[in-house]
Amino acid sequence: MPALQRTEARIRARLVQVREYRIDLDLTRGEEVFGSSTVIRFGCAEPGAATFLDLQPAALHRVVLNGRELDPAGLDGNRLELTSLAAENELLVEAEMRYSRVGEGLHRFTDPADGAVYLYATCGPDNAPLVFPCFDQPDLKAPIHLAATAPADWTLVANGAGERTDPAERADADPGEGTARWVFAPTQPISTYLFTVVAGPLHSVHSEHDGIPLGLHARRSLAADLDREAEEIFEVTRASFDRLHELFDERYPFGRYDQAFVPEFNWGAMENPGCVVFREEMLFHSAPTEAERELRAVVIAHEMAHMWFGDLVTMRWWDDLWLNESFAEYLGYRIAAESTRFTGAWTSFGVKRKGWGYDADQRSTTHPIAATGVESLAEAMVNFDGIAYAKGASALRQLVAWLGDEAFFAGINEHFARHRFGNAELAEFLDALAEKSGRDVHGWAERWLRTSGVDTLRLDVRHDGTGRVATAELASDGTRPHRVGIAVYDLRADGALVLRDGFEAEVEPGRPAALPKLTGSARADLLLPNHGDLTWAKIRLDERSWRTVTGSLSRIEDPLVRAVLWENARDLVRDGESAPAEYLDLVETQLPGEDRDTVVDAVLTFARAVLVTEYLAPEERPAAAARLAAVSRRLLARPGIEDGLRVAALRGAIENAVGEEQLDELEAWLADGTPVGELSCELRWAALARLAAEGRADEARIAAELAADPSSSARQGAARAGAARPEPEAKAAAWRQLFTEGALSNHLMTAVAQGFWQSGADELRQEYVRRYFAELPEAAQRGATVARVLGRVLFPAGHTEPETVRLAEECLGREDLTPSLRRVLGDQVDDLLRAVRVRLSGSARLRAR
Repeated sequence: MPALQRTEARIRARLVQVREYRIDLDLTRGEEVFGSSTVIRFGCAEPGAATFLDLQPAALHRVVLNGRELDPAGLDGNRLELTSLAAENELLVEAEMRYSRVGEGLHRFTDPADGAVYLYATCGPDNAPLVFPCFDQPDLKAPIHLAATAPADWTLVANGAGERTDPAERADADPGEGTARWVFAPTQPISTYLFTVVAGPLHSVHSEHDGIPLGLHARRSLAADLDREAEEIFEVTRASFDRLHELFDERYPFGRYDQAFVPEFNWGAMENPGCVVFREEMLFHSAPTEAERELRAVVIAHEMAHMWFGDLVTMRWWDDLWLNESFAEYLGYRIAAESTRFTGAWTSFGVKRKGWGYDADQRSTTHPIAATGVESLAEAMVNFDGIAYAKGASALRQLVAWLGDEAFFAGINEHFARHRFGNAELAEFLDALAEKSGRDVHGWAERWLRTSGVDTLRLDVRHDGTGRVATAELASDGTRPHRVGIAVYDLRADGALVLRDGFEAEVEPGRPAALPKLTGSARADLLLPNHGDLTWAKIRLDERSWRTVTGSLSRIEDPLVRAVLWENARDLVRDGESAPAEYLDLVETQLPGEDRDTVVDAVLTFARAVLVTEYLAPEERPAAAARLAAVSRRLLARPGIEDGLRVAALRGAIENAVGEEQLDELEAWLADGTPVGELSCELRWAALARLAAEGRADEARIAAELAADPSSSARQGAARAGAARPEPEAKAAAWRQLFTEGALSNHLMTAVAQGFWQSGADELRQEYVRRYFAELPEAAQRGATVARVLGRVLFPAGHTEPETVRLAEECLGREDLTPSLRRVLGDQVDDLLRAVRVRLSGSARLRAR
């Protein structure tokens, strides 16, 4: 059946009022299915009317509506029609559901370290019917009562507080097979997509803060990692609660606050009320960078903000996704910067997160922050992107700069009070803001939330004959007003850039704003619009300012300013205004002086994954990679290098290693350690993958490394290294795994896709490019996760030949693509065409030098 349509959801919401769900899960039925017995009590506004239930079972055994047995054969795809409804109804559905291996529904994972089994439910858009029958739309909220039968040695956590009852033996259980019953307190009214349960022989750490019970949970084989990281996680959790309780009148409304770190999770985290689920990589099995710790703090704060934005008050339909994600994104970074030790969080946002959003906003698939015309759930699902997150957060920074904190949070608190445990739309939120601020917030929203694309800000400064500023204007070529900072920097004789002055300015599109504060001042060495990174816009510097940046970027004291300028340099390359070689020059001269690992990691990642792999011709790539490896080694040679910067530099040295000398060095590092310490598990596998791609690590060597570390991260490392091997048989084996349903879990599929294009003879690679576009549409029918992995991670981005472009465009033009694949493929084709343009413009710029 097609995805839920907005019109269907509106009709069903007017008709149905869900009173409660009573879900009973049996998690003891083997490796493939679990039992799901659900009682739904709901009202009907028009007795005698009909509606439908959402359900995707492996087997539907029994349906009883108001005491009347319904034929299970009435299930049509993922919908079960319910007719002759009463004013008040009770529906019983007994079914078996399939476990997931791709993180959609109830995911089942077997720990390679000890054979233990773990489960967690991901019910985010469109997945709840894979776990229990429901009216699956965000505006049909109801309390959920959960009970479950599970193996006796398991612990279960869910949205409500749970209690284990006396063990029970099922009549059909094997002799001696112990089971136990778990019963959970009913939730507050929540949307179906927010239901979860996490199960298995969990290792847990407990605490309490401000009357709120806190819990952390992970696989027992990660007990040491959880114990090591628990205090920092709790510290950030406590600080986030304290700050949100200062900002919001409504206290945290969902009782306990559990945070579970689970394997093979598709996202960073999910805001299930009372039980937030994180990808377990955030426990850092290997030594992390400071940037990775900072990102975890941001994600913890982000998910907690969702307890209010999304859980307490939920969007009515998916076109208001920004009411969830943009606010959580904004508050995640703000709380981390204001209330934890990670005071530089906005620097990371500027140098890394915003680039994700800028890229999305310049593709043909761009859309407004508050998307309009989202008529189906399938369309909505593809809008979980950099626009909903990074651009939305930037828009909120502008809104706060315009309204001020007091009016902004007064409006938010009024919004929460009006729609507590209910649903709301954009217009209702804007009404609350307008009432409390007295400003034309609706007009602001039309210009900021209902438009798409990135504006460009330019400073036009003219000097008199004495070197002083005669006139200065700030101009915007876009559609939105901007309130920004302007910074004036001078270059000292020792090469350092020092801030002379900073002030704010407002500019309307098409109407340059005069800057009288600059008039009469001495010529500056660097004039920077968007100082403080408070808006969503590209910037263009004057020639003198850019020349200063190329010589002294690393000498700017403020890391946020450096982040803005590195993002500007990246943007210039993507727009064909600066050659890839010029960006590499900037990396070579300025990055060795950078002391923030988040900046180093972002710059090296873009340089390696995009500039070298996509923007340079194949024959130019080895020399460029060698330059990046040399920069990484210069960073490693810095005296007293901090751990986070060391990890980022080691990663850069490993991933860019080329030539016999550098590859021999990797071999030595694997055997004896590096000059700055041993390689972590993650870096060992990165080194082995690099060696495998060069034909220096065969199947036996990969297997030996895996035997020494039977962890899930090692399995992923081995899968990536195996796919990176250049031999035809290795490529054939990897391809079979990727295109055979059920052969790989979601994370192993990602790892194989990451390694696949790292090597191989040109003729063999071209053959697989042709096969890719021929076989991708059918493979994507396996679901949104498969479409995302195969469509994005496996896309042959480095193949910018005309034949690849032709095949990609032909594939995109097919009528049988799923909505998920069409969106992902559309983005990739846009990026491929951009890479072709950048390569051509870069060559032209080099010829002109």
